[in-house]
Amino acid sequence: MNPSRRHTFKILGLVLALGGPTLPAAAHGHDEDEDGTRAGHVFTSTNAVAGNELLVYAAPPNGALTLRARLATQGQGTGTGLGNQGAVTLSGNGRFLFVVNALSNSVSTFAIRRHGLLLRSTVDSGGQRPVSVTEHGGIVYVLNAEGAGNVTGFRNVAGMLQPLPGSTQPLSAAGGTGPAQVGFSPDGDVLLVTEKATNKLTSYRVRHGGRIGAPVVTASAGATPFGFAFDRRGHALVSEAFGGAANASAVSSYGFEDWAPARPMLISTSVGTTQTAACWVVVTPDGRHAYVTNTGSGTISSYSVRKSGQIALAQAVAATSGAGPIDAAISADGRGLFVLNAGGNSITSFAIARDGSLTATGAASGLPAGSNGLAAN
Repeated sequence: MNPSRRHTFKILGLVLALGGPTLPAAAHGHDEDEDGTRAGHVFTSTNAVAGNELLVYAAPPNGALTLRARLATQGQGTGTGLGNQGAVTLSGNGRFLFVVNALSNSVSTFAIRRHGLLLRSTVDSGGQRPVSVTEHGGIVYVLNAEGAGNVTGFRNVAGMLQPLPGSTQPLSAAGGTGPAQVGFSPDGDVLLVTEKATNKLTSYRVRHGGRIGAPVVTASAGATPFGFAFDRRGHALVSEAFGGAANASAVSSYGFEDWAPARPMLISTSVGTTQTAACWVVVTPDGRHAYVTNTGSGTISSYSVRKSGQIALAQAVAATSGAGPIDAAISADGRGLFVLNAGGNSITSFAIARDGSLTATGAASGLPAGSNGLAAN
């Protein structure tokens, strides 16, 4: 996590400091496989200071990940952990992919075509140190973590991001909030931000045309709210890292009323993982299962999710992933879970059974140290 923040995880800092082997050579530009690039692929970024790159992996069912392409973002990363979720994000229609460039204060957009990906634009993020990006219906918001901190909106026009006038809004305070993620609710009516350092959830009502209202600040149910994911009914599941305290991590769930301000209403409070440093959380497309990576424990915990948004711990250790698991992503068909391991510089893949249990299916090693963000289609 960001070492300047009070809730830095010492364990994560250690695993991010570990070195790793160099990435194998791969073709630049357009790569193609039997199914094209609009399905069955996993995406991450190198987050490299010398020049950030998007890495594209083929992810066949029950098979090993294979590096297919590496594409320059025309921006720079930090080479270290960002304390974030959502640095690499797919558009809702699956046709575009967005990548933050934290050091150069920019965000890049790739068009996903059947025969490969094409960089369409790299634009100023509207603030300092962008760490997370989200999209709904052609509206894109970027979370800028440093300086005063803010969220800033754009309109995606065929991959060319255009600033949305009047869209920039502050976080809960002018600096020192340690924000981790920004994300839209499934209906696009709410924009949500987690703040690690303030233990706050900051939310915004999305207005017609994509602009957002003033921030609504709510105390998190548990300490160090980090990553989150919405289920298909609009409930937000938020991981709580509790400052990295041993075996103290948890997940809480919230709902939002259509008529009310964008204020999260608690449903399930701090359901523990019994593991350490739960940070990244994802939900299956059917909304029945959620998974949390526990960076300090090197494990993945699973939860069952009810239609009401209530959650229950299914397995404290549903799988082990490797050293320092951070970002996670689920394939569009809901059958595959992918986890980026900061300590091992690798991505591991798992098959998701109907009951939510996990079976390891493969891995890709040799990622650059500091790689950040994960998305899958």
